[in-house]
Amino acid sequence: MKLAKPLIGALTLAACAPAFAQSSVTLYGLLDEGINYVNNAQTARAGAPHGRTGGSVVSMTTGLVQASRWGLKGAEDLGDGYKAVFTLEDGFDVGTGRFQQGGTFFGRQAFVGITAPWGALTAGRQYDSIVDVINVMQAGSYAGGAFADHPGDIDNVADSQRINNSIKYTSPTYHGLLVTGLYSFGGVAGQYGRNSIWSVGAHYAIGPVIAAAGYMHIDNPNQSFYGNGSTGSTTANNLGSVSGVQVNPIYGGYASAGKMQIFASALQYTVGALTVGGGYSNIRFQDLNSAASGTLSLTNPFGYTGNAAFNNYSIYTGYFVTPTLEIGAAYNYLTGGAIDGKKPAKYQTVNAIADYFLSKRTDVYLTGAYMKASGVDSTGQAAVPYLVTLTPGNTSSQVVVRLGIRHKF
Repeated sequence: MKLAKPLIGALTLAACAPAFAQSSVTLYGLLDEGINYVNNAQTARAGAPHGRTGGSVVSMTTGLVQASRWGLKGAEDLGDGYKAVFTLEDGFDVGTGRFQQGGTFFGRQAFVGITAPWGALTAGRQYDSIVDVINVMQAGSYAGGAFADHPGDIDNVADSQRINNSIKYTSPTYHGLLVTGLYSFGGVAGQYGRNSIWSVGAHYAIGPVIAAAGYMHIDNPNQSFYGNGSTGSTTANNLGSVSGVQVNPIYGGYASAGKMQIFASALQYTVGALTVGGGYSNIRFQDLNSAASGTLSLTNPFGYTGNAAFNNYSIYTGYFVTPTLEIGAAYNYLTGGAIDGKKPAKYQTVNAIADYFLSKRTDVYLTGAYMKASGVDSTGQAAVPYLVTLTPGNTSSQVVVRLGIRHKF
């Protein structure tokens, strides 16, 4: 009886309390791991030309068909069609457990916002508009994951980079049309536009045809775009080493750009089990030799001035031979980078994949790629292949084959 009164009081308070809106939190993730054979990867060697040589390598790497990740998504119903939403998503290496995205926790996505009948408004670390409208309409989604990405993911269609401190609006889909726009605050006192980023995009679907286009403008990309992770430097080249064993020879030499502009477009057609598509992108590194990029001896060791532009063209196809077996192939051509009398470079890539689904959540795949490079790259050297996730080649061609497994939860 001593507990009766407190218990009755508690139940009375509970009964009188307002009803809370329905809410949910979902844990999700994906693990992608596999073994690669690469025939020509750079390795350091004293006394060799450029301080390196090439050799074959067998290695285990993560996140090829899709990047490995785990995350939390939440929503709270606020009534009248409004919801509070959030996403926290971390990329990681299955083989080592290390963070991806430059060592940043929740480096893939971290945002909060409101969805409503008029669209969604979110704020945080997010994908840009090009990724939002085009990402699934590109070769990497059908023909071999990262090996089929545009060389070096130069146009960010494959979402290698995210945008910090951004606010984004995404419309509802109206008669097949969706539009989106994003603005990232630079946060530099007295210089409102410095380190800022903005993007817009549109995605239109009518029957079996989907068309999309997006544009992004980036101020001081070495800091705001490529250096926005926890390991980013305010002085060094965040696009990657351009001497010795290279990280990104395709455009790593253009880290001193004051501005960067990307236009990307895609068109896709699906009939039954067959999907075919293609895309075009224009990428411009502008106003090279910008002091805001960092220490110029590091961001611009070659003394470039002016603008360096690239054009990328791609076609791809995917086909379900059976409900459990999908095959795909792609061809990509990237050209550009001419500046200050330096000749342009050309990169041609052929990809293929066979993907067998053991269940709705687990599949095994065999994929391969061949890249051929010619001309002069951003480092002023003979162009060499650079396939996303791999060490660049040491000569003009590179072949990779991978056997992998992917599991979603």
